[in-house]
Amino acid sequence: MSFYAVIMAGGVGKRFWPQSRRATPKQLLNIAGAESMLRMTVDRLKKVTETDNILIITNSEQEKGIRTEIPELPEDNILIEPDGKNTAPCIGLAAIIIQERDQDAVMGVFPADHYIQDTDTFVEYLRQGIRTARDMKGLVTFGVIPTRPATGYGYIQYHERTSPDEPIYAVKAFAEKPDLTTARLFLKSGDFLWNSGMFVWQVDVILKSFQEFLPEIWDSLDNIRGAIGKPVWGSVLTVEWATLRSISIDYGVMEKARNVFVLKVDYSWNDVGSWDAVHEMRDKDDSGNVTEGDVIYQNAHNNLVYAKGKTVAMVGVDNLVVIDTADALLIIPRGDTEQVKELVDNFEKEKRASLL
Repeated sequence: MSFYAVIMAGGVGKRFWPQSRRATPKQLLNIAGAESMLRMTVDRLKKVTETDNILIITNSEQEKGIRTEIPELPEDNILIEPDGKNTAPCIGLAAIIIQERDQDAVMGVFPADHYIQDTDTFVEYLRQGIRTARDMKGLVTFGVIPTRPATGYGYIQYHERTSPDEPIYAVKAFAEKPDLTTARLFLKSGDFLWNSGMFVWQVDVILKSFQEFLPEIWDSLDNIRGAIGKPVWGSVLTVEWATLRSISIDYGVMEKARNVFVLKVDYSWNDVGSWDAVHEMRDKDDSGNVTEGDVIYQNAHNNLVYAKGKTVAMVGVDNLVVIDTADALLIIPRGDTEQVKELVDNFEKEKRASLL
């Protein structure tokens, strides 16, 4: 039974402005280290499956950058969505294409921009997930053991263990991103995990779930499938895609299905959701500063500074994020970097295209 890995790489990463732009989004940036987030994701998955079985789904604005970054992928393995419709349509499109190649395949779904420090441990857990999806014919998600009451992650509540040899549990409920009080209660209860947004299932199982829980999306996917490999592919995809509602796989399928299991994983994981997360995960100097570029510090502590192309001096300032690019400079207090998304949203409303 073959394993196909699908990487969702259509996000813009607005919270990482001014480095992240439409043509060079977060997943194509070297935010977490010497390589791009997408390259690190692909290389992790190569340890489990062949390059020919790795698919990336993105949009037309990012296609060129992704093909340049991952040149070894076959041309047909980069799938282009007409426009973003959240994760359920994205996953459904990848599933019908994989099923045309191998109707018995197991399919994994992975965000392009998450950071996992211990690749070998990730690979072992992924193999456990593949075995579970194959043997139990279920929908398997990956839940990370929480280390703090995080308010930026969704949560998964689990109950009875379903495998004596592997950390597989039945899912009791999914929870949206909580406030701090609720997050503390989740940790205290001991039966909640962070929702990593990674999944494994047999392709026929997930498509049957679409038929049951998202029948209108399934009807469009079935029409699109009939056009695979035909000259009408582009036009059929565009017409059908326009009719689809935007909905997440969690809300559309996972919260409703009965055959859902969570693999309880224990490795260092970060969804790298903001510049604050970058400061948290990167190596720091003795004063708690994270630096990329030529930066001089004098009585400055716990800052994050990305400044390539010029020298930046940080004097007598603490807890700042400073991101310098050729055409824009961001200065914001650490702890407030979620506001960057709102800033970029305003650029869109004001039609400041040069900043997007």
